[in-house]
Amino acid sequence: MADPRGFLTTPRREWPRRPVAVRVGDWREVYVPGALLPIVNEQADRCMDCGVPFCHDACPLGNLIPDWNELVARDDWRAASDRLHATNNFPEFTGRLCPAPCEAGCVLAINQPAVTIKNVECAIADRAWEEGFAPPRPPDRLSGRTVAVIGSGPTGLAAAQQLTRAGHTVAVYEKDDRLGGLMRYGIPEFKMEKHRLDRRLEQMRAEGTAFRTCTAVGRDVDAAELRGRFDAVVIATGATAWRELDVPGRELAGIHQAMEYLPLANRVCEGDIAASPLSAADRHVVIVGGGDTGADCLGTAVREGAASVTQLDIYSQPGAERDEDAEPWPTYPKLYRLSAAHEEAGALRTAPAADADARLFAASTLRFTGDADGRVRELRLVEVDAARRPMPGTERTLPADLVLLALGFSGPDREDGLIDELGLGLSPRGTLLRDADFATNVAGVFAAGDAARGQSLIVWAIAEGRAVAAAVDRLLTGSSRLPAPIGPYDRPMTA
Repeated sequence: MADPRGFLTTPRREWPRRPVAVRVGDWREVYVPGALLPIVNEQADRCMDCGVPFCHDACPLGNLIPDWNELVARDDWRAASDRLHATNNFPEFTGRLCPAPCEAGCVLAINQPAVTIKNVECAIADRAWEEGFAPPRPPDRLSGRTVAVIGSGPTGLAAAQQLTRAGHTVAVYEKDDRLGGLMRYGIPEFKMEKHRLDRRLEQMRAEGTAFRTCTAVGRDVDAAELRGRFDAVVIATGATAWRELDVPGRELAGIHQAMEYLPLANRVCEGDIAASPLSAADRHVVIVGGGDTGADCLGTAVREGAASVTQLDIYSQPGAERDEDAEPWPTYPKLYRLSAAHEEAGALRTAPAADADARLFAASTLRFTGDADGRVRELRLVEVDAARRPMPGTERTLPADLVLLALGFSGPDREDGLIDELGLGLSPRGTLLRDADFATNVAGVFAAGDAARGQSLIVWAIAEGRAVAAAVDRLLTGSSRLPAPIGPYDRPMTA
């Protein structure tokens, strides 16, 4: 370690956010530009270089965290970039979007605030781009083998980049008009500005990866024909089949899925449209679902000028400290966390009936009521106990001109016909069946990421993309030198 006493003498400091009143007036990232690098060296010095670094165990990518912490502390940014990119294709994405299970597994977190691993990762990635440490890496020679990757989210992009660098000819098929999957149209601009995504895509193009947008395999291109044209196919379409809320009044106008709402705001930022047709401006917004997607809706609604925003979470409010009996270190604990969006809502919201951060915990939706025109106006809810049973006498009503359903996703969408045309097997959960080598029941067809694993984290998506690339490489060449960052207890789910 660079400083043997760093974890004893240096307190944890995180990347500061811009003032709420300033950042809600634009769509730029919430953090203070240029404020991370001056503090990250000393934060990296807090790493204890543990004999058994549990941060490795907690990270699906197996990031070499103590290695690059020490290099940053010593100001060796090029070497730190090499160590980071050895295990992670897109650290500027995970450094902004990952919930950092590595920090939950930090040994220092047993009795102190964890090392700011996520911030250090982000600083390395940004410095790498600034200093030119991440140039394109085209292969020295081509293998003569071809691979089609369906889906351009983090799984598809990671798989495509690894396979291209291994010398295979790779084409990525994306049904949307732009590349990136949920990173493009699901993640708001204030969490990650899209020029960071575009920069990586240009790197991949320079390496030789080909991209086909506005092409839904199974609808615009016959899936069986595509399989016949390529030596292997990787399905990385994500889990885009959203969960529904079956309560009275669901048919009313003004009730939308989160992924109907968020892409429109991103298209405003892209310059495609002047204003979102589902804008929250001057509306009382209720978000049903307490996860990250709900928080993304919340931050978006605040920026659009909502009259009020309330987010409903069916689970009880978690505590501020880890419950050692239920969630012992180094497991990832369920804690009360104040995201940037909740901080913004707490400072600016005007609606009654919610706590300072706009969240109502232990709240279950009973029904919606509307006006004579068939538009939603109210949401009726009830408080629930730990077993999610309604508590008598706790019903109440919230004003609701716009309701957003952020209830998660069950598996890949079947509307395009890809799954049926190839005859792919499905688990009882609706995800794609595969074996331990990511192979489906169709020869030469592989499945990775949320489409097979189920809704998960971006760090898992990248890890699965890298792992499926190694599996495909083995099929095509008989062996592979590509790393496969899936531990023995994390074998791909088959059901």
